[in-house]
Amino acid sequence: MPTKDPKEALLVLLELTRKLAERTSLEESLQAITHAAQKLVAADHASVRLLDSTRTELLSGARTGSGADKRPMTFRPGEGFIGLCVSERRPFHVDDVSNDSRFVPQAGQTFRIGSLMCEPMWSQGEVVGVLSVTSPETHAFDEDAQLLLRLLANCSSPPVERARLERLATFDDLTMAMSHRYLLPRISEEIESATRTGSEISILLMDLDHFKLVNDEHGHAVGDAVLRAFADRVRRLVRKVDVLVRRGGEEFVLVMPRTGSTQALATGKRIQESLEREKIATTKLFLRQTVSIGVATWDGREAPESLEARADHAMYEAKHLGRNRVVVSTRESTTDLGPASAR
Repeated sequence: MPTKDPKEALLVLLELTRKLAERTSLEESLQAITHAAQKLVAADHASVRLLDSTRTELLSGARTGSGADKRPMTFRPGEGFIGLCVSERRPFHVDDVSNDSRFVPQAGQTFRIGSLMCEPMWSQGEVVGVLSVTSPETHAFDEDAQLLLRLLANCSSPPVERARLERLATFDDLTMAMSHRYLLPRISEEIESATRTGSEISILLMDLDHFKLVNDEHGHAVGDAVLRAFADRVRRLVRKVDVLVRRGGEEFVLVMPRTGSTQALATGKRIQESLEREKIATTKLFLRQTVSIGVATWDGREAPESLEARADHAMYEAKHLGRNRVVVSTRESTTDLGPASAR
């Protein structure tokens, strides 16, 4: 059932439009939408999923309610009602999912679904995402609830698409790491800061080993999942101030302000050993994926391009020495620190 008081429903929508007009981050905008959806139609769970840059996968942008603290699931166009909402370019309203063969139960589902609604989110004539709500009860939503959800999706789509395009200009859509075009400017900023404060800056240049085999053996969808999982793993293992950049393909750079060579090496080993110890989980399988890492610390004089080149050289030295290891660059040489299993 929707919010019983029409005035309360109007206030929910007005508050949402106010928040979206503030030009908040994409994550904050999506979270505000799911909060409003849950409240507007008295749903147990609300989610927004956006198509990735290849338009082949719907990624979870925000969730509110039951199961929101669990690992999100992904859908493909045509898969389940959320996927059908994209492929058929229309809304769905299902009173009892147990009696509908189009409902696709997901492994690991942590909350019960009795009924659901989903609405496509549009931009320039194309579906860019899906707003969905569920309830553990059957027949939980009436026609008024569907109209309110549609109104919410329609008024949310323009600011969400604007925020998404702004994000794409700065971040890699697949991994949510910063785009490669911002690598040297970011290193320059940190070098300027280090010059003013007398601090240090280090970078890690990381390349996933034999990544082409993942795409060849399992397909690009699995390869994309591995790249996303690797980026997520790195973010969990480093500080908030460290900046992850996707340089291209399976290469990533971690920019670490206020970090000397000892701490940078420790961070590199933490990442390398985490991958060696724990397989990467995708939606379909677990894969062992190792990484070769080059470490370089600013010498106090060199240009950003030189610092990146030294880290790049150290990473290629790690490849040459057998992969799955960390190599530290100095102005004169590189030092190999092989995998823990080899020491």
